[in-house]
Formats: sequence, C-alpha cells, structure tokens
Amino acid sequence: MHILLVNNSPIPVYGYGGTERVIWDLGKTLVQQGHRVSYLVPEGSTCDFGDVLPIRPDEPWEGQIPKGVDITHFQFNPRTELAKPYLVTEHGNARKPKPLPLNTVFLSRDHAARYGSTEFVYNGLDWSGYGPVDFGLPRPRYHFLGKAAWGVKNVRGAIKVALRAGVELDVLGGTRINFKRGFRWTLSRKIHFHGMVGGTQKTGLLNASRGLIFPVRWHEPFGLAVIESLYFGCPVFSTPYGALPELVPLHCGVLSAEADVLAEAVRNNRFDARACHQHVVDHFGAERMARNYLRMYERVLAGEKINAQPPVILGPARELPWRQ
Repeated sequence: MHILLVNNSPIPVYGYGGTERVIWDLGKTLVQQGHRVSYLVPEGSTCDFGDVLPIRPDEPWEGQIPKGVDITHFQFNPRTELAKPYLVTEHGNARKPKPLPLNTVFLSRDHAARYGSTEFVYNGLDWSGYGPVDFGLPRPRYHFLGKAAWGVKNVRGAIKVALRAGVELDVLGGTRINFKRGFRWTLSRKIHFHGMVGGTQKTGLLNASRGLIFPVRWHEPFGLAVIESLYFGCPVFSTPYGALPELVPLHCGVLSAEADVLAEAVRNNRFDARACHQHVVDHFGAERMARNYLRMYERVLAGEKINAQPPVILGPARELPWRQ
C-alpha cells in the first residue's frame, strides 16, 4: 500500500514535537511492514525512508496527491471533500462544534466519545529511538512535561503539588518568568526550569525523574508526555480527564482533581518503575499504532465510511475543575 501522510509541520523532529514525532514513527514503521510512505509537509523537510513533497496549503488537495497513492492520511481537517480515498486524524479539542469529515478518527476512546464517535487509534512511539532505560540511576526529582505557557496544562498546579509534597520539580517546557497567556513568576528554588527540551537532554531528565506531575485542566486527547514518562519508569500523578484513565492504570499512578490527593500520592510513591515502563512498551508502541491505522485504511479503501454521521464536539473541553 502507498500511503501519503499530510501535516502542516516539518519533519524530522529535532527537539520538542508531538504530531510530527507520531507521524514520523508511523511512516517508518509502515515502511518496515512492507508499505510505501510519502510525506506532504512544509518545504525543507527531509526523510530517509520515504519521499517528501512540499505542501501548498492554498492549492487544491487533489492536485497535490501523486499518482499511485492508495490513501491520503491528513493530520488536520482538509475542509473539502476529496474524490480520492482519505482518512483524517483529529489531534485536538475543537472550541466550536463544527462537523468533521466522516472518515475522521480520534486518539483515544474518550476523545472519540466527546465527538459522538467510537473510532480511534491510540498514538504509539518507536521506543527504540528513546534508548534503553537505566533503572539504577538516582531519581531525586519529579518533572512536569508540556507547554507551560498553555493554561490548560496547569504548570501552576504541578508546582503547587510538588511544593506541598516537599519534592523538587523539573519543568520541561517552561521558564521561571512567563508573560504569555497570563503572568507567572516562580520564586521557589525547588522548581527548576529547562525551557523547551528535546533529544538527549529530555531523555536524560526523564530517566532521572521519580514521576510525572501533570494536573491538566482539559480533556487530554491522548497524552504523549504521559507515555514518554512511563517509558522511563515514571509513575503519573495527574487529573482524571480525557484519555488519562486509558493511559494510566492503577499500578502506574494516581489520578485526582485535588492537589492534596496528588501531593499525598507523591509523598507515598512506591510504584514499580519497571512495571510503568513495560505497560507502555506493551500497549503504546509504533507497531501497534501502524497495524491499527492499516485497518482504518483498509476500511476506507473498501468503500466504508468510518463514521455514520459527521463527528462534532459535544461540549467544552477546557477549564475543568481543579481543587487546590
């Protein structure tokens, strides 16, 4: 099968990157499974296992799909019907209830349900690219991983939990003084800021962490930060929103919308790092993701519509309760 993956961000990922990392690992794994993959992405992108075509957002999609492509997989709503077979993955939470294409899939069971759908494919990552985990390393701190300037990620709540639990926190994805989307100035020297991190700096910090503190205030569509942290043996202390209950079983963390509950769980952390690691290796790898997307591609190529009705978000997904 020849699959064209379409996205608005360049590849490969050299630092922080969510959707870009997922579609890179998806394409690479599909090629390993015997398929052909091409990318339609911004100019300047490169790939050593598939063809790369420059995306032209102002031109019709039909003219940008090469001959011989069996199915086109968009990572956003193309906002037009195509005569050629295509699939859309919705990666976010819409602010307004606008219908999506019938052939849209989501990132988790909860994500799909909030759009009135049952169709989803869990993200997966190529864990070989993260290297082995050293379970013998000292783990003196906890961490937060995400875009700290984005209010729904609730870095303020993560800092509150860490200070209440009496532990030090590495903030991966934020700075000590923040002027974006609301002023924040963190004085405590127990909170260490690393900015936007990637590569060996990121994996080194994760491998030296005792756990992820992640009290998001929105329905997380999936949670790459969660599975990356679990891979490095870090239990998760988070809110029970969106896909989090699907990613974090009881033996891998604690979910609560109350800061006191999460702080107590952090203080009493006795989770098995190896069990956390094995959970994501078993359930959230790139090979499983690729197999599940192939099933979706085959359904589309057989003439099936993935959803009977256009999916549309059913309610608000942001500013969810958080008790400090």
